[in-house]
Amino acid sequence: MNKLLLLIMLWMNALQSFGQNPGTASSADILLQMKKLNVLGSVLYIAAHPDDENNALLPYLANETLYRTAYLSLTRGDGGQNLIGDEQGVELGLIRTQELLAARRIDGAEQYFTRAYEFGFSKSAEEALKIWNKEKILSDVVWIIRKYQPDIIIKRFPPDKRAGHGHHAASAILADEAFTAAADPNRFPEQFNYGVKPWQAKRILWNTYNFGNNNTTGSDQLKIDIGGYNPLLGKSYGELGGEARTMHKSQGEGRPRRRGESYEYFKTTAGPAAIINLMDGINIDWSRLPGGEGVSVLINEAIQAYNPSTPELSVPALLKIYKAIKALPDGVWRNKKLAETQQLIMECSALYLEATTAMQTVTQGGDLKISITANARESDNVVLKSIRIEDFDTTLTTKLSKNQNVSINTLLHVADDKAISQPYWLTNPVTEGIFDVRDQTLIGKPENDPAFCATITVGIDGEDFVFNQPLQYRVVDPVKGDLYEPVVVLPKTELDFTGNNFISINDAPVKIAFRVKSEDTTNLLQQVHLYITDSWKSVNKPQVNYQNNGHEYTITDFYKPSSAFQNKKETISLETTGEKYDGYSKTIAYDHIPTITYFPRAQANLVSLHIKLSGKKIGYFAGAGDKVPAALQAMGYEVVFLNENDINDARLAQFDAIITGIRAYNLYAYLTDKNEVMNRYVHNGGNLIIQYMKSNFAGQEKINAGPYAFSIDAGTRVTEEDAKVDFLLPDNVALHYPNTITDKDFDGWVQERSTYQAVKLDEHFVMPLGMHDKEDKETSGSLAIAKYGKGNVVYASLTFFRQLPAGVPGAYRLMANLIALPKNK
Repeated sequence: MNKLLLLIMLWMNALQSFGQNPGTASSADILLQMKKLNVLGSVLYIAAHPDDENNALLPYLANETLYRTAYLSLTRGDGGQNLIGDEQGVELGLIRTQELLAARRIDGAEQYFTRAYEFGFSKSAEEALKIWNKEKILSDVVWIIRKYQPDIIIKRFPPDKRAGHGHHAASAILADEAFTAAADPNRFPEQFNYGVKPWQAKRILWNTYNFGNNNTTGSDQLKIDIGGYNPLLGKSYGELGGEARTMHKSQGEGRPRRRGESYEYFKTTAGPAAIINLMDGINIDWSRLPGGEGVSVLINEAIQAYNPSTPELSVPALLKIYKAIKALPDGVWRNKKLAETQQLIMECSALYLEATTAMQTVTQGGDLKISITANARESDNVVLKSIRIEDFDTTLTTKLSKNQNVSINTLLHVADDKAISQPYWLTNPVTEGIFDVRDQTLIGKPENDPAFCATITVGIDGEDFVFNQPLQYRVVDPVKGDLYEPVVVLPKTELDFTGNNFISINDAPVKIAFRVKSEDTTNLLQQVHLYITDSWKSVNKPQVNYQNNGHEYTITDFYKPSSAFQNKKETISLETTGEKYDGYSKTIAYDHIPTITYFPRAQANLVSLHIKLSGKKIGYFAGAGDKVPAALQAMGYEVVFLNENDINDARLAQFDAIITGIRAYNLYAYLTDKNEVMNRYVHNGGNLIIQYMKSNFAGQEKINAGPYAFSIDAGTRVTEEDAKVDFLLPDNVALHYPNTITDKDFDGWVQERSTYQAVKLDEHFVMPLGMHDKEDKETSGSLAIAKYGKGNVVYASLTFFRQLPAGVPGAYRLMANLIALPKNK
């Protein structure tokens, strides 16, 4: 496939995301795109995470200055927290990837990523760059700069502690180094084998800011009002920015649509300083391309003659522009503008193309019924010439009558070795700090190409155009209406465990169960292998339960740990021999993003837990992204979910302990409103365990949690999961009853020790634990306990929400002690 055709296909896919309803363009949209044809300037904005981008600036750059605009997020946000569900890690990264793409569909910018894995909060750029493997991520940034060829680069953050996060500072360090390295033919020369060349951007700037008490703007910096109104869009850039920002729903980033003046500041950090505007000294018109001067004249004529009531009359002028651009030498701008012009011709012709199926999934080797539809709604000069998709290839000479649907239906046979729809960065296991992507050409892409694409050749006024239409699953929902989603290719065989954690309590045998699903079950049972160490012994004959006419079955067995394997965990896994299958399909669905399907490996934690429990019945107010209740149930507790109506004396008195999930007080103002009822529960002998809060507010309302005052400091946290834990009050009952807590109980923790610690605590609180990251002072706000009447109140910023789902034995034992805090006399 030639470069031009590939670029046009990618451009079409970008305009119509294959996880959303097919886009259409109004006459105003078309005029804005025509104007953009005349601008050949580009900006690359660089930061660390999804939601680090300046959502007011990007729509201004893309729709006011009309620059080609892109955001490079080093990570996919995997290590953050989730306010809309219980997904964590790579699953949260998948959600946040799609949230970024949803924001880009609003603001008109493009989206890129590096291979960096967001491993959690980091206090230093040095730590982040070490874990990420600095040279690899630097090579990714250089690769994207060389492919995208930005005229200017803008950083969101400074390269020091003012950035407030090690990842933020690291993004600035990498941007600064890549600005120079991308132009150096001696840096990462292996990339030149893939068609890129050295590229020197004109300048790199820092988009300074005034956040809270951190004002980095200055009167000597370039100042731009980005708050203008775009009449073609009917919105200001502050309104577009608020809508785009609100797509970061998993982070609770809903924002208002802002109107009026809004200023951004920029400080040039390398290259000639920008004095008047961002593109000072840069040629951003057609004269930058040899032979391009005449193209600008044609575009201006087309804009002048454009009639929004009859956009189809602009097709002949656009065809002239297309041919003029096509005659120019090959290059990034020539190819980009050629693709934009083709899109305009399609829109002005009101040509509608779609490829759909009524099947959302298809298995390798299966069959897929598809339908290709074409409709030239405002043109009599469109001819459908060919359609090609997988093994279907047909030549046509079908003239499309105005506003008449032409549909072609066929049955596709999917190849046995068709790649499953695994996101490319998850094909290989992720390391601590970087995704293992082995295909250079995939690096930077926000998501996979569609599983199936229909290549449709159409003649418009005598000129042939090739459109690449993603095959989409189409369904009409009785509430949501017409929906389009990605088509997913499934493996022939799927394996998964029935749970994430299998826990042996005090050496009792634990039931392990796993499922197998396959179209071909011949000898499959003999081919499935459970990988488990000699530390566990089977104590029963495996039981097999068949379902779905023998195509699915569940196997259960009981395993007992050896006497030497106590308060430990191991990872068990499944795999088939012969054709290697080692995972299963998992779907993530939210209304604001396309449905996500990925294929986790069949793994689970097998835990040997020596533990004593006191108290059995727990009332739980679910928090954000909360998997703690399932862990409590696995320990043997009865867990009852509570809501506002349950907050009364009689109801709460039924429970040995009440636990509030992470951020519950930030989410539910009623917990503050009914704090006195909760306090009476404690006073009468109950234990209230408050898992971490993000701030002292629920919306605009100040939080009251428990009988005694304390504050939350978002900056006081321990991010090193192996940080030494000091027992400041070694005789405290929380460290002894009913389980004796030792240093070993803090082995094997994941990602971090604590987050959002308590500070300024009332004198009734005691803090039994101290800990700190390297170079930091010790803090004690990770666990605070106070007696109140006959009961106890606990604030725990220890990350139980990560440790319990990860099967960390010590976290289970410490949580059991907090639940069991004895009544006071």
